[in-house]
Amino acid sequence: MFKNKKIVVVMPAYNAEHTLINTYNEVIEQEIVDLIIIVDDVSKDNTVRIAKNLEKVRVFVHEQNKGYGANQKTCYKLALEEKADIVIMVHADYQYTPKLIPAMAGMIASGLYECVLGSRILGGFARQGGMPLWRYISNRVLTLISNLLMGAKLSEYHTGYRAFSRELLESLPLEHNSDDFVFDNQILAEIIWKGKMIAEITCPTIYHTEASSINFIRGVKYGFGCLATSFLFLLCKVGLMKSRLFPRTKET
Repeated sequence: MFKNKKIVVVMPAYNAEHTLINTYNEVIEQEIVDLIIIVDDVSKDNTVRIAKNLEKVRVFVHEQNKGYGANQKTCYKLALEEKADIVIMVHADYQYTPKLIPAMAGMIASGLYECVLGSRILGGFARQGGMPLWRYISNRVLTLISNLLMGAKLSEYHTGYRAFSRELLESLPLEHNSDDFVFDNQILAEIIWKGKMIAEITCPTIYHTEASSINFIRGVKYGFGCLATSFLFLLCKVGLMKSRLFPRTKET
């Protein structure tokens, strides 16, 4: 518990046998974590076997590979079932350091924010950490366009290190989001649509051979998906379209 809040860390996992233990150990070192939920998307290695031998862990395995977005949907559903007050997503590939968990949880527990992102861009360490140049450039371009179309000022929309309050997750139409990687972009767009503040904290990252990453072709598909989300947001905002992702409410 942290400030009387139950902290649940969720880990979407796929073929993470070489990095799961390091990630888990560093999460456990952050003594505020009450439970870790690992959702495996039908790994072809020993990820599940390793996960089931860890303490303070609930393991869920999809019956078939559903995609990164679908994995997150399961993660958040299970975390809410466990009565989590604060849910923090940490990738099992050890690209993001779990040492920021207390800081991110504290920002939400303070009541000032309902969403906190671990940004690779804020501190200027993305390239130093090994982010490929093409990925860095596409990150900056997509972020600029998203900020312009959605009226926000985030340093990036594409980090996989995120913390949410229970109340925020329960208010989002996650079931209507994509089961693919663009889920990451859609959920942030939905939070901005609701007028909620998103905080960012500098997060050093390490790109290594075992870190999960989408290839160039899927990256292009993701990029177009992000652009589509931003344009849909704008069209809904000005009343030219309707979408289940951006429902009209008293807040908007």
